[in-house]
Amino acid sequence: MGKSINSHHIQQLIKGDEAAFDAIYEAYSSKVYRLAYRFLKDGQQSEEIVQECFINLWTNRQKLNAEGDIWLYLYVIAKRLSLNSLRQICQSRELSDKLVNHIATIHNDTEEEMLVSDLEQFTERIINKLPRQQQVIFRLSRVEHLTHKEIADQLQISPNTVKNHMVEALKTLKSQLQYSDLIFMLALVFWMG
Repeated sequence: MGKSINSHHIQQLIKGDEAAFDAIYEAYSSKVYRLAYRFLKDGQQSEEIVQECFINLWTNRQKLNAEGDIWLYLYVIAKRLSLNSLRQICQSRELSDKLVNHIATIHNDTEEEMLVSDLEQFTERIINKLPRQQQVIFRLSRVEHLTHKEIADQLQISPNTVKNHMVEALKTLKSQLQYSDLIFMLALVFWMG
């Protein structure tokens, strides 16, 4: 999903190319739908979020960065629209009761796994864009669970250099992930699960 979308599609979309828009819609509409459904537990409302999200994409296409992550842009818009919709639901007693009933009766592990998987893939993409040395150090620390000293010994560099690389890697991850409100998202997954 979305793997075939590249900066060329985004450049074409910025120019108003409908074929590029259709390709992006085809690649991401189901992901937007799943995200909205995760919040709203309602098929029709989730479809409306998908439509609004892509209308927003089209009307604001000239503000896009051709080298940017189009899924991140859509994710932020869809989440904002879903939360706005959720707020309206919570202000209406009838709709609020309906949502609570939906949450109580519908539980889909596959959906949760897909969202978590999307977030993991997104994090992995950020890590892959880190400078080579930062990537290696980050993976040794977070995946292999090595200490700064063990990493320093293995790479034959000073523990201070390891620490500096980790600080930079975490800073990059944090700035990228703040857009996705990862902690809030995971909390919501568990709360609604």
